[in-house]
Formats: sequence, C-alpha cells, structure tokens
Amino acid sequence: MAAGGRWLRSCCSVLRRSLPVLASVGQRGLAGRSGQWHRAVGLGVALCAVPVVEQSSGSLSNDALIRRAVSLVTDSTATLLSQTTYALIEALTEYTKAIYTLVSLYKQYSNLLGKMNSDEVDAVWQVVIGARVDMTTKQQEYLRLESSWMTALRLSEMAAEAAYQSGADQASVTARSHIQVLKSQVQEVRLLSQKAETKLAEAQTDELIKARGEDSSLPQGVLGNSDDDPYLRED
Repeated sequence: MAAGGRWLRSCCSVLRRSLPVLASVGQRGLAGRSGQWHRAVGLGVALCAVPVVEQSSGSLSNDALIRRAVSLVTDSTATLLSQTTYALIEALTEYTKAIYTLVSLYKQYSNLLGKMNSDEVDAVWQVVIGARVDMTTKQQEYLRLESSWMTALRLSEMAAEAAYQSGADQASVTARSHIQVLKSQVQEVRLLSQKAETKLAEAQTDELIKARGEDSSLPQGVLGNSDDDPYLRED
C-alpha cells in the first residue's frame, strides 16, 4: 500500500509539471482561462473562414476549378444584364408614352390656333411646356439606365468569352444566347421610341407652320424656342 501511494504521488507530480493547466483546474477551475479560450476560438473560426483549396490526388484540376468559377461569373453577369434590361425597357416605354402625350398636345394646340385669345393660347402653351419637361426628364432617365445596360452587356460578353476560352462551352453558349435575346428586346422598344420621336418631329413641324400664320396669337418666346428644339435641328 505504501509503495502504491508513492507511485500515485509520483504520477501526480509528473502530470502537474507536464500539464500545469491540470494543476490550476483543481484550484481555480477554468475561470482564469476563459479569456484566452475565447480568443483561441475566435482565431480558429477566422482561420476556418478562409477558403483555402488544397490539391490532392483526388481533388479537381485547375482547369476544372476555372470552369466552375467562370460558370458562376456568367450566371452573375446574366442576372445583372436581365435586371438592367428590365429597367431600361421600362424607362424607354415611359419615355415613349411621354412623347405621344406631347404629340397629342401639339396637334391640339395647332388645331386651336386662331380660335383662342392670347390668354387661352398662353394657358394651353404652358400645358405643352409641362409635357415637354416631363418628356425630357424621362429621356434623361432612360439614357442613364442605357449607360448601365451597356456596361452590363459588356460584362456579359466578356464572361461569355472567358467561358469559351476556359472550355466551359455550355456556359458560353447559354450566356451568348441570353445576350442575344435581351438585345433583341431592347432593340424592339428602341424602334418604338424612334417611331414616336419621328411623329413628334412631324407634329412640331406642323405646329410651326401654322404658328407662322398666327404670329399675333402666339405667346412671347414661342417662335424663338422652336429653333432650339433638338428634333428640328439639323446636325
């Protein structure tokens, strides 16, 4: 029994020298080590968050990883292009509606020339000016979105080319097909807005011709502003 007791005390002494933490547990528990423990855990979590790829005999090749990455890029650029296309089409549609509203007002104004006194002409012309301001505002909005759309289009084309160069043929074909579909949709809406702009130019020309014969009925500054209209200028 005495020999067994000495052996046990010897083992405990070795453990205390080798693992001082165990000696402190009996006296203070883990209270004194909690701060160090939390710092160690935090460091471990941070290190685990770093996406380190280790290549081994069974892992993907570099080419396969590149193809996977480029597929993600084509998906992201396709989403960006879809969103900017939707916004641009909506803005172009609103711009086209504003043009047709202005065309209608110009026609009504032209038909009323010679039938109104100067105060009535002024009142009607103020409505026309308000419609022109609204049209210009919507034109600026669509031009702003068109710039964003062009950027998204270039990114999508670059992503499609990168997919082709890396051998991700399916991703490249899908991206190019998506680009063509959205470009066609934008082109259709552009043609409608261009048609509306042509009708506006015609309506402004008709109004100007009639106004020349009704100089006495025109509000001050109407004829002077007609030469500055972008639809009547010759580049």
